[in-house]
Amino acid sequence: MEQPRQELNKGILLFVILLGSFLSVLNQTILNVALPDLMVQFKVSPSTIQWLATGFMLVNGILIPVTAYLMKRFTTRQLFIASMLFLLIGTFFNAIAPNFTILLIGRLIQAAGAGIIMPLLMMVVLVVFPANGRGTAMGLIGLVMIFAPAIGPTLAGFIIEHLSWRWIFIGMFPLVAIVIALSFKYLVNVSETSKGKADLFGIILSTIGFGAILYGFSSAGSAGWGSPLVLFCLLIGTIFIVLFCHRQIVASEPMLDLRVFKEKMFSMTALINVFLTIVMYADLILLPMYLQASRGFTVLDTGLLLLPGALINAFMSPLTGRLFDKFGAKPLAIIGLLFVIPSIWAVTNLSATTGYAYLMIRTILLRIGHSFLTMPITGAGLNALPKHLNAHGSAVTNTVRQIAGAIGTALVITIMTTRTSSHTTELMAGNPNLSQAQLLKEASILGTSDAYMFTAILSIFAFILTLVMPNNNAKESE
Repeated sequence: MEQPRQELNKGILLFVILLGSFLSVLNQTILNVALPDLMVQFKVSPSTIQWLATGFMLVNGILIPVTAYLMKRFTTRQLFIASMLFLLIGTFFNAIAPNFTILLIGRLIQAAGAGIIMPLLMMVVLVVFPANGRGTAMGLIGLVMIFAPAIGPTLAGFIIEHLSWRWIFIGMFPLVAIVIALSFKYLVNVSETSKGKADLFGIILSTIGFGAILYGFSSAGSAGWGSPLVLFCLLIGTIFIVLFCHRQIVASEPMLDLRVFKEKMFSMTALINVFLTIVMYADLILLPMYLQASRGFTVLDTGLLLLPGALINAFMSPLTGRLFDKFGAKPLAIIGLLFVIPSIWAVTNLSATTGYAYLMIRTILLRIGHSFLTMPITGAGLNALPKHLNAHGSAVTNTVRQIAGAIGTALVITIMTTRTSSHTTELMAGNPNLSQAQLLKEASILGTSDAYMFTAILSIFAFILTLVMPNNNAKESE
């Protein structure tokens, strides 16, 4: 009778961590549809408001490397409860924020919690589930990693339409508190702990490196790519990241063990993940801005457009997890990209009359594609690693995703704003009779289309890499 009890505990453990992870990831994109309104309310520019998204991902990316050390130093229970407490405190700040600065601080505190929890969730799956059953478990993680960001804008749309953006966080607060209560009662530790020293200098190097590069990309939209500040930030960021990587390679106990990249399968899946993450988060930023700022749709309209794709995500993620266990990642990834590439290409020529239904169908197809990609690609990379590198593989995977999301979002917004400025000049010269409002609207639509063209090119690169990727079925990789 002992085995059923173990299975029950495994189920409860996964449920509690999945619920907490869902709330953490949900927070990452839930404000996206509100960004145009928040720009007006707090009187800030697109390059400033996007820090609510990129700042969140940057803090994630900086903290995630540290989680490999934290998962060895502290128990699963301690780390999970700490991450939920960060989320709770950040949510409180967001709910009462009187200005943009306090709102951003709240978002960064939330991000500190989210940065801990996703690597922790993956580590639990790697420890608790055998290799030939991880696909199904990874499918549940996919439900969190894909469905939560996709459903966030829809939930926000309903709340903002009927109440205000503050109620997003007021409603979130008791849910996080419930998860904390459940974790105190049901959560147990699943891995061995050991006392080790934190690499504070490594943390400083990664923080300055990633922070400077992100600030450089973000500033390029308003200051221009030739700006001394932009070039200085990109140079300093690159130098510090190189120093960080060198330190991790030569260290006897690295904070982030980069030896995981010696495994070809892991390296290829990490690079594919970079491209896919940029494509996914770019769409979650660009589409709401286009719909609301350029087309005049409400926040609720935007949320309803995204809803069908989000629901299909919820249905597809566990299914693709089981398919991964059976067929491996490569065939699923090829199918996924055959959905993603046309879906992105479909919005590279937006206009003031692009149909609502057209955009909804295209978004559904995009979400189907992502369902076949995110967790099969991630699972294939992690399954290729030896057991002693599980924690570092999980940390590296999540670091890559968050840094790619942060820098990619900043880069896409920069492309949109710079191209919008260029199109404004061109339209003024070619159509001097256009009103200021018409000029800005048309230029913004063209700038958004150009940004989508950039993501279409990235999705093609991902497809080429997928074609040459080996297909290591999960059952073969213990």
